Amino acid sequence: MEKESFWVLRPFNPIFLISFGLFIALLVVSSLLLRKKDEKTRRNVLAITCIVTVISFFVYKYFLSIDAQYRVINAAMGGFNWWSELPLNLCNINMILIPIAVWTKNRALQNFCFFLGPLGALMALIMPSTGFSGYSLLLPRMLGFYFTHYMVFIESIAIASFGLFRPRFKEIPLTLLTTVVVSFTVFLFNMLLRKTGICPKVNYFFSVETEGNPVLDLFNSWIPVPYLYLMPALVVIGIYMSVVNFFFMIFGKKKASESQQA
Repeated sequence: MEKESFWVLRPFNPIFLISFGLFIALLVVSSLLLRKKDEKTRRNVLAITCIVTVISFFVYKYFLSIDAQYRVINAAMGGFNWWSELPLNLCNINMILIPIAVWTKNRALQNFCFFLGPLGALMALIMPSTGFSGYSLLLPRMLGFYFTHYMVFIESIAIASFGLFRPRFKEIPLTLLTTVVVSFTVFLFNMLLRKTGICPKVNYFFSVETEGNPVLDLFNSWIPVPYLYLMPALVVIGIYMSVVNFFFMIFGKKKASESQQA
């Protein structure tokens, strides 16, 4: 059997871990470099980085639109349609929301981006859609897909690592409410595009169809109603946010204790 090229990327293989690690290193280095900068500078750096990511996202989608191999792969979903390729999924919607969140200092959006951004990006990275796993990272569609999701992952975390935000236990209900509002708004957009025939297969946030996702299939077996089958995920998200808040609380107490001793 012919040995697979080093550049062929699959979740958790060497090139995946190396490339992901480089972006984590970028987050660490940028956080250290900006540590002593004023808050306005840190906000602007993060917001502008997100805007650049949005621009690169549409460049990537252009190359995807002319990718003959991807058209074949995606034929069952109706082929490439710009209306189904907008940054409105759980991961990439944060490229748009983060600048708004940090410039307006909106706590609801900051919480949503900090918690849901890394979660959505990580899910996309370890469970990539058909056509984005088992191919060379050097293909334009692979570069675009992984660059976008790596950037969303680190940009969402940067809200906290840049010192612009700290999560609070008491804001978990607000974050869950924001999640419902954002996801339901996207669901309504899905239904508009489907009912008008503009894009019959659009499925942002997986809110209309599970598309074979095993976790969503399980939820759908409990609540077989479009969008509503996502509701059990709120419990999982609530637990996840509680764990993250707990570690922030422990770290905050430790830092405060060290400051007093100094």
